[in-house]
Amino acid sequence: MKRVAQTIRLRPEHREKYLELHSAVWPGVEAALHRSNIRNYSIYLHGDVLFAYFEYHGDDFETDMAVLEADPETRQWWKLTDPCQEPWPDRGDSRQWTELPEIWHLNPPGDTTGA
Repeated sequence: MKRVAQTIRLRPEHREKYLELHSAVWPGVEAALHRSNIRNYSIYLHGDVLFAYFEYHGDDFETDMAVLEADPETRQWWKLTDPCQEPWPDRGDSRQWTELPEIWHLNPPGDTTGA
């Protein structure tokens, strides 16, 4: 399992629209995330900063993300959500959100694998 944390800014003038969209995420978008082996996906908001976390439970992250990015309903969803977001200037090769490196993780008691 791969844990992924990401961040992006929320454009203040689009705050209400973004929150409204995420109060009822389209079922087809959720289904595409599930098909791409995304689990435990959450988005948090602090001021105008969005923070997302998800777990990837597949075997080929790049392929599953390409399938997700090609999904027609997800692409329509992004046409609504992307204008609400302002990427960080240092996002590197990422499409929109900046991926954050994990610096620490609490393992279950007795688990010394570091996973």
